[in-house]
Amino acid sequence: MEKIKIITDSTADLPDSILKKYNIEVLPLLINFGKDSYKDGIDIDIHTLLHKMDKSDVFPSTTQVNPQIFLECYDSYIKQGYKIVSIHLSSKMSGTYQSACIAKEMLQTEDIIVIDGMNVTSGLGLQVIKAAKLKEEGLKIKEIEDKIKEISPHIKSTLAFNSLDNLVKGGRLSKTAGVIGNILGIKIIVAVENGEMTVIDKVRGSKRTLRNMVDYIDKKGIKEGEVSILLHVGESDILDVLRKNLEEKKIEFIECEVGCTVGVHSGSRACGLFFIENY
Repeated sequence: MEKIKIITDSTADLPDSILKKYNIEVLPLLINFGKDSYKDGIDIDIHTLLHKMDKSDVFPSTTQVNPQIFLECYDSYIKQGYKIVSIHLSSKMSGTYQSACIAKEMLQTEDIIVIDGMNVTSGLGLQVIKAAKLKEEGLKIKEIEDKIKEISPHIKSTLAFNSLDNLVKGGRLSKTAGVIGNILGIKIIVAVENGEMTVIDKVRGSKRTLRNMVDYIDKKGIKEGEVSILLHVGESDILDVLRKNLEEKKIEFIECEVGCTVGVHSGSRACGLFFIENY
């Protein structure tokens, strides 16, 4: 049985309980606030970040994990006899995946598999959890890679935002989409499609928003035996109702809070579900 290490980055937004359970290594992206830089989830948490953003005119930026960090991490585990599966946020959103590939090339080894998750936050988190479970089942790194690439296109999400201002400021959505999001009473339903954030619907009022999200989940269906992730940040008027709906349907889910890198772009008062569709 191969000795395998699962590595991801801080945008996977997985709770400590999951990271400890599966012994997952997380490399932090950087949050840059003016002249100060913070390691995501280590030097700053989401609540501190949102408070700083509320009190400041400066909009923070985020920086990818650099190749040297990956090189040192990979080299350490390879020397300990591990083989590595390294899964990261979409290459369309960050250069982190490219940094991981550079580090692998520098080490010139086939004992490292680097996967472009083509997703972010809990969509990435679902792939990381799946990889960890497959490792426990005894699969080899190439087999894990094949399975992750199989499910990746089937990871679906439905996320409700009260405001798209931060997504626009951070360059994750167009200004045109942002204008729509500021119309009074309109909530925006966003999803990750083809590795990028995209607006999939515009709904007036919380009840219709919730119905839209639930209908989307029901339409796609959740693959039997797979866990889903209920994601949120700050207060949301639909979070409790969505959680109750999932519990009533006996849908297995993990509840996670958005991390700092994703939180820069999401802002507060957002929630939604990431799941593997029934394919």
